Amino acid sequence: MKRISLFILFSILYGCNSVQKQKDENAINVLSYVDPFIGTGFHGHTFPGPVNPHGMMQLGPDTKLNGWDASSGYHFGDSTIYGFSHTHLSGTGIGDMGDVLMLPFTGETAAKPVAYFNKSDEQAEVGTYSVKFSNYDVEAHLAVTDRAGLHKYHYGANQKKRLLLDIGHILQETWGHSNVVNTMEIVNDSTIRGLKHSQGWAFDHKVYFYAKFSSPFSLDEVIIDGETTENSATSYNGKNIYSILEFPALANDEPLMIKVGISAVDAHGGQTNLETELSDWDFDAVVSKTKDRWKRELERIQVQTADKNVLTTFYTSLYHSMIAPAIHQDVDGRYRGMDKEIHQAKNGETNYTVYSLWDTFRALHPLMTIIDEPKSIDYVNNLLLKYEEGGLLPKWPLASNYTGTMVGYPAVANIADALSKNLPGIDQELALQAAITSASYRPDLVKSTDEPRKERVMSLHNKYINEGRHIPSDEIANSVSYGLENAYYDWCVAQIAQAVGKDSVAGEFQQRGLNYQHYFDPQTGFMRGKNADGTWREPFSPRHSDHDHSDYVEGNAWQWTWFVPHDIDGFAQLYGGKKQFAIKLDSLFTTSSVIEGENVSGDITGLIGQYAHGNEPSHHIAHMYTYADQAWKTQELVDKILKEFYTTQPDGIIGNEDCGQMSAWYVLNAMGFYQVAPGNPKYVISRPLFDKVKIPLENGNIFTIVTQNNSPKNKYVQSATLNDVELTSLFFSHSDIKNGGTLSIVMGPEPKK
Repeated sequence: MKRISLFILFSILYGCNSVQKQKDENAINVLSYVDPFIGTGFHGHTFPGPVNPHGMMQLGPDTKLNGWDASSGYHFGDSTIYGFSHTHLSGTGIGDMGDVLMLPFTGETAAKPVAYFNKSDEQAEVGTYSVKFSNYDVEAHLAVTDRAGLHKYHYGANQKKRLLLDIGHILQETWGHSNVVNTMEIVNDSTIRGLKHSQGWAFDHKVYFYAKFSSPFSLDEVIIDGETTENSATSYNGKNIYSILEFPALANDEPLMIKVGISAVDAHGGQTNLETELSDWDFDAVVSKTKDRWKRELERIQVQTADKNVLTTFYTSLYHSMIAPAIHQDVDGRYRGMDKEIHQAKNGETNYTVYSLWDTFRALHPLMTIIDEPKSIDYVNNLLLKYEEGGLLPKWPLASNYTGTMVGYPAVANIADALSKNLPGIDQELALQAAITSASYRPDLVKSTDEPRKERVMSLHNKYINEGRHIPSDEIANSVSYGLENAYYDWCVAQIAQAVGKDSVAGEFQQRGLNYQHYFDPQTGFMRGKNADGTWREPFSPRHSDHDHSDYVEGNAWQWTWFVPHDIDGFAQLYGGKKQFAIKLDSLFTTSSVIEGENVSGDITGLIGQYAHGNEPSHHIAHMYTYADQAWKTQELVDKILKEFYTTQPDGIIGNEDCGQMSAWYVLNAMGFYQVAPGNPKYVISRPLFDKVKIPLENGNIFTIVTQNNSPKNKYVQSATLNDVELTSLFFSHSDIKNGGTLSIVMGPEPKK
């Protein structure tokens, strides 16, 4: 009996070890495949500094001031460091943030110090950034928690150890970013607190900070609005303050450590955030905790491939998809709302900022509904909370401000998608109310505010739509882009109304969803501007782009004609059916890539013909071939885009990262599918890059994608089965993912027509 028991025990242990060995053989270190420098070159506009998933503290180097490619404050081509600031934007087209800058330096200086460095002396990885200066004997290391930053500066031996603290530091004066007021208070010889209140893209932006130093400092200089002032005071006020600190008690082999907590609420919030999240000075422990956080998040998708470059591109893309939206709330639950009042979060909810909704509704938020359903619910509820506080759904909220940036009212796409996928815990009646209000041009419904950019959210374009008219291009700019996007958003409102059971409202907005037809010119086959009298706007060239004054936002007629994701079948009928529709699609990808105009939009990048992958309105277009029964062309194009427009180099993102949208497109398509119309929970199969993908779901199920005959030359789908049942079309639903199971895709070298 004992022999049998021992044999059974041995068998069990051997089996467990075999399973563990197999698991270990398949497992990869996901952190080793994240390169924060990807996207910091070209027009990617990302930053390489450390950040927690969705962290409020985004600490990093500022190497570039002003100009479009300085949106994040950093560009890989630069060799100058102005210092390390505590807030950044990842991949936007407009600059802001860059709050409370610090620069360690040595020796004397007659002017504000600036550091230089060689690229070989700079390193970035998940959780930390470091650089060694070439003109100062200093090596800097950075780490973060959610709301606090930790600096570690090594000064050379026998050097005068100094620090620039620049509260008034501005990234983007070219976009009107300026200081309202700076304050600095010397709490004691190792603590400083203060406020940077600025206006720019975020019109009313307050960042309170609380900084503690590991060594006592002496205050050498304080410069207020360009004038040196008395340095013996304990508090300072002005529009632009910077100071020079010295650390005479710091030993030669002892690093200077600085802890900085930030808050949008008040100075107490910055202190509480710091003391709660950074109670000690253990730099390595902070880095380790951040790495552990990222490891858990990145392992939400587990992939297998022998191609190390694909792994790097994929996990860096997933990393970039999890930086924004960012926490905008103190550890005690207080936050500054859209009404500029201080609120207390309820029921464990979290307030967020940096919703680049016009970009991210297309891929980032749909991706999150798959891999992080609770976070997706939080986002929708947070957008509805912003509606309750401000009276309108925001379209690009930044630091509790309505920026009014971009087109239409895209928050409804997030809401419609969440409800179409049956995400629980969302107030559907409130969602419909918010959607209808935002679809209307009703200034009387909007809560009063002193915020000048709020009017941009309450789009004048909707006034014409509400009147049942097309948007006249001779009366208002960007008419075609607003007309097309708002038709989709109106369709989203219909989906929300259907979820609530309001059939009459759903019918009304379903009809409004057909308004894209107003802009279709059957003679040219393009969506065109139409004057108030119904005539087409002249002159017309589909290649023409004017970034500031056009019927099209950040694009031209070639790129915008295709924005009808919610009614592709109806859209195809405007061309006479799917065959003619596909012929027109062919011309998009094969025509000349020449863009005409004296003020061409810099956002038009990543061209295949006139298709522009570098900007979001194009992101669904390649998948339209599958709807037109020519799926092999989708697969060819997706293969080309994945391999040529995403690389492991600093210029490896072909356009603005846009807070995760460019990267989320890659993540979804590399797995082998994409959602064309958020609000319709249907995915189209494209061209997977991986041999196997596993997605552990929140409900305990696992969705697996297995690709057979996978190789670079085998880019065409031959067949697909879902849980061993052959699919008759290349579509599956969100419920198929939630139910778990296996999608098996067989690839081959020739198109399956």
